[in-house]
Amino acid sequence: MALRFRSTRSDSPATTGFIEALHRGLAPDGGLYVPETISPLPQGWTTGESVADIGCTVLGSWLDGELPGDALEAAVRDALNFPVQLVSLGGDWTGVHVLELFHGPTLSFKDFGARTMSRLMAASLPEGREITILVATSGDTGSAVADGFSGLPGVRVVLLYPEGQVSPIQERQLVVKRPGVTSLKVRGTFDDCQRLVKGAFADEGLRHVGLSSANSINIGRLLPQSLYYLWAVSRLGEAEICVPSGNLGNLTAAVLAWKAGMPVRGFIAAHNNNRFFPDYLTGDEVEFRPSVRTMSNAMDVGAPSNFERLEHMLGPQTMRSAIRGFSVDEAGTAASMRRLYEETGYLADPHTAVGIEAVRQLRPDRPVVVASTAHPCKFPEAVEPATGVRPEMPDRLAALWDEPVAARAMEVSGEALREVILGA
Repeated sequence: MALRFRSTRSDSPATTGFIEALHRGLAPDGGLYVPETISPLPQGWTTGESVADIGCTVLGSWLDGELPGDALEAAVRDALNFPVQLVSLGGDWTGVHVLELFHGPTLSFKDFGARTMSRLMAASLPEGREITILVATSGDTGSAVADGFSGLPGVRVVLLYPEGQVSPIQERQLVVKRPGVTSLKVRGTFDDCQRLVKGAFADEGLRHVGLSSANSINIGRLLPQSLYYLWAVSRLGEAEICVPSGNLGNLTAAVLAWKAGMPVRGFIAAHNNNRFFPDYLTGDEVEFRPSVRTMSNAMDVGAPSNFERLEHMLGPQTMRSAIRGFSVDEAGTAASMRRLYEETGYLADPHTAVGIEAVRQLRPDRPVVVASTAHPCKFPEAVEPATGVRPEMPDRLAALWDEPVAARAMEVSGEALREVILGA
C-alpha cells in the first residue's frame, strides 16, 4: 500500500501523497513530513543484486500509484547507476563493515537522495510549472543537489553554504558554474543558512515562487537513503548500524527502513563536538546549541532538523532504547584516522573516522555497519596530517579546477535571500 504522509506538527487526520510532499518540502504548518504508517517491506526485497534493484522493489511498493511503474523504475535506475561497496575490516576489526557510499558523481552519500529526488521531481512536474529548490549545506548536500538537479527543465537551485566553513574541495564543488544553479556564500554558520531556508518557506511573499527543499528536511531525500541500509543488511543479515550524524537525516533514513521491517540490532549515532543528540540520548534535558566548527564539517550542526522527525516517529523512550549516541572530539577523530590506517590500511575521511571511533569505544555486537559518507580525498587537510598519506583525487574531481565558477557573497539576511530567489 502506498505511503501517505502527515506533518510532525499537526494533529489533523489529513494526509498527503508522496509527490505532493516531495514538491512542497516542508508541510504548510512548517512541520516535516513523516509517513502516517510505514508499510512493511515487500516480499523479495532481499533478492536485489544492486541498490537500484532494491529501490525498484521497495520504492515501487511504497510509492505505488504515485508515478507510472515504468517512470518510477526509469528514475530509480538512472539515479542509482553507481556502485556501493561493503568493505570488511580484518584483525581486531573483524565483523566491522564499512559501507562506502561515496562512489557517486560528487563522491558523497548525498548523491543517492539528490539524484533520486531530482528524477522523481522531473517525472512528476506538470508541464509549464517551475520549481525552485532551496538548500542549505554544510558541505556535501549542496554539490550533490547542484549536480543532480542542474539543467532539468523547469527547475532552479539556490544553495546556501557558510563561508569559510567547508573544505576547499567541497567549496569548489559548490561554486562550479552549472545551468540553473545559484550558489550563495553566507557570512555565517550552517545553522544560519538553515534558518534562512526555513524563513523563506514561511515567507508569504515567496509562496508564488514554488519553493521546495532538497535538504534532509524533504522526505524525498530520506526514502532513497533507506535503500543502501537495506542493501547492506540483505548481505550481512541482522546488524548494528553506526551512522556519522549531523542533521540526523541519514540516521532517520535507517530508522525508516527499520520500522518497515529491516532486521537491526540497534543504532549508533556518532557525532563530533556538536553533541546535542548524544547528550539527549543519555536522558539529559538539553537545548539546541550553536554549531561548533570541526574537521568533520558536514556534521557541524547544532540544531538538527530531523530530531523533530525522530521524536515524532519514535518518541523519547523508544529513541533512547534503540539508539546509542557518542561524541568524538577533534583529537579523537585524528587518532581514529591514524589508528585505522595503521591497523588495517584503510584510509577514512574524518566523518567516517568519527563513526569508527564510536564503534571502538562502544564495542557493539558484531556484525556492525559503519556508514562511510564521503571520499577521503575531499578532506586532505585532515587526512594527511593524521595518516601521513594524501588521498588520491579521482579524475572527475580534479577536472573541476578547469571549470568556470560562480558564487555570490551574502549576509545573514532573509531580505537578501528573498531578493536572490525572486531574481534568480
